Amino acid sequence: MPKVFEWKGWRFEFYSLDRVEPPHVHIRKDRKETKIWLERLEVARNKRCTDKELNELLDVVKHHQHAFLEKWNEHFGN
Repeated sequence: MPKVFEWKGWRFEFYSLDRVEPPHVHIRKDRKETKIWLERLEVARNKRCTDKELNELLDVVKHHQHAFLEKWNEHFGN
């Protein structure tokens, strides 16, 4: 699982088996994890992240959306 970005201890990663799904990023820190769709900027799944954390993470993804989509396409060959 390639690390795409890191911010305040949060790791932004792609899972190699996720190529059949629309572009998204998994974000992990400690035992918390969320999955965010890159094109819609929506939370797909959340495990233990607070609403405040989710809003901050969505802001980070929105700010880096173009770069994340480029990295997704590079990684999955789209």
